[in-house]
Amino acid sequence: MPHKVAILKHLDGLTEEGASVGAVNTLFIRQDPSTGRRLYMGTNTDVVGIRESFYQNVSDPDSCFHARPALVVGGGGAARSAVYALRTWMKASKVYLVNRDRAEVKAVIDECTARGYGDGLVDVATAAQAQELEDVGAIVACVPNFTPKTEEEKEARRVLESFLTRPHKGAILEMCYHPSPWTEIADISRAEGWQVILGTEAMIYQGLEQDKYWTGRKVEDLPVKRVHEVIAAKLSESRL
Repeated sequence: MPHKVAILKHLDGLTEEGASVGAVNTLFIRQDPSTGRRLYMGTNTDVVGIRESFYQNVSDPDSCFHARPALVVGGGGAARSAVYALRTWMKASKVYLVNRDRAEVKAVIDECTARGYGDGLVDVATAAQAQELEDVGAIVACVPNFTPKTEEEKEARRVLESFLTRPHKGAILEMCYHPSPWTEIADISRAEGWQVILGTEAMIYQGLEQDKYWTGRKVEDLPVKRVHEVIAAKLSESRL
């Protein structure tokens, strides 16, 4: 941050994820097999972090979120990564977008459509509109932790709460983890019976994906258990 897009023109190549999302958070070096020249490559591991946060924590994806609509809260780069993960890997039938700013939602829809994964994106602007839509199975919240103050912010929160109170209870990934992953949205979701996945999970799995590129090792060969233990200890400290 904040150079995930600006760096693109300086790179020799991108992975499929980096090219599709249009932003990279990870650089790695490869060698041109014919010339021996160093190639500066870019990828986006945020999308893998989002995907693995769900698959590593949800015991039955088929009953929880597969073949159901999903919901993304926010309109920035993380929201684009969430749309990519949900549409490309997580079998979302469509993706509802919730945000206080309609122009930001349009920008997300336009960019995702231009990059080939924008089918089935729906701007949900009001709670009344939300009431007419299907229940969702996966939610990715990509906004800072704050209490809504403006009418636009309050309406966006009402839209989210409309889906949280439905009969089907799925899983929500709260991407905000600083200064604490224990956010208002996480608390509301847990009270409504949703499985809450903390943003530190996305941080862990995107980091492990980075290590794959940097070390050449598979995730199962990396200290996954130890990483979780360290993060869990830090989370315990933050709640004292």
